Order: sequence, then C-alpha cells, then structure tokens
Amino acid sequence: MLSTLELRWFSHGTLPTEVKHWFSTDCPGKLLGSPEEREDLYLYIPECDELNIKLRQGSLEVKWRKAELGILRCELPWQGKVEKWLKWICKDSEQQSILPATVAGEKAWVTVKKVRSQRLYQDISYELTQLSVKNDTWWSVAFEMADKEANSFNTFEGVVREVSKTYRGSELPVKNSYAYPHWLSLLK
Repeated sequence: MLSTLELRWFSHGTLPTEVKHWFSTDCPGKLLGSPEEREDLYLYIPECDELNIKLRQGSLEVKWRKAELGILRCELPWQGKVEKWLKWICKDSEQQSILPATVAGEKAWVTVKKVRSQRLYQDISYELTQLSVKNDTWWSVAFEMADKEANSFNTFEGVVREVSKTYRGSELPVKNSYAYPHWLSLLK
C-alpha cells in the first residue's frame, strides 16, 4: 500500500498550445522521457468519488481517498483540492488473470485513451495528460507525492506553489479540481 498526496484539474476540450508549451519548456524539474500513450479501463461506480478502480498495463489499481485536505490557493489562476489517497497495485506476472479484453465494452467500464507527459521536481511528480473518451477530449494537470514524512504536505504545497508561478495557460479553478471517480461521473 502506498499513501499519496494528490491534486488534479480536468479541463474539457483540446489541450491549449500555451499549456503544452508551458509544460514542455517552462516548468521546473526534469522531463521524464517522451509522452506516454496508453489506454486505461476505469470501473465507474455511481455516486462514489472516494474509490477509483482501474486496469492499467497488466495491473489492477485500487485507490481509496482517505482524506480531503482542503483547498490550495496558488498563483492565479490556480486553486485546487488536495487529497490523500491510499493505493494498492496488483500485478499479474503471467498476464492471465487481469485481462482488460474481458471487461472492455461492458457498461460499467470506461475506456480512457491517454497521452501523458511527466516531470519530477523535488520528489514530486506532476503530469500533463490529454484524455480521449467516448469521442470527446479533455486534458488534465496533476501533482502526486508519496506521503512518507511528517512534513510531506508542506513540501507538496511548496512545490505546487513554485510550479504555479511558471504557468501561463487558462484558469485552473477549484470547480475543476477533482479525481478520476468524479470526472467519470461527468461523462455519464
């Protein structure tokens, strides 16, 4: 089990050029390789924003929101909800038990195509993700940090504030700050 601090925003539409440029050239930290393309399957659970279940690259990931830690207000235009999550990852080394093909197309499972770019700065990973689901496009900015130390929240908050100072894109308001389970409910 892994405990994480997370902050995420979702925006409807195509990824703006200025946001893509910001992430690729103006952000602090190390860019982690080329953008990764993948397809994840999420289990949609109505009216349940605290549980996230997905099939990803031969593993089953289960996340439980342990706590909502409040709203982080950064350089305008960033305001978002910081959450604490617990994560379990079940890997199938033989690729026989966890088969996305067996659930793909079922109503409760939602296929999400992703193109994700990541950066690492002071032990905090953050990402810019383009999402395609049901012939619709979205994009997301997210921060995640393993919650191992007593001062984790202060470190997390400090890095998010520092990165926000470099941002030159459209507003990331608190109303667009939520995790995947809530986002999935908007698609239904």
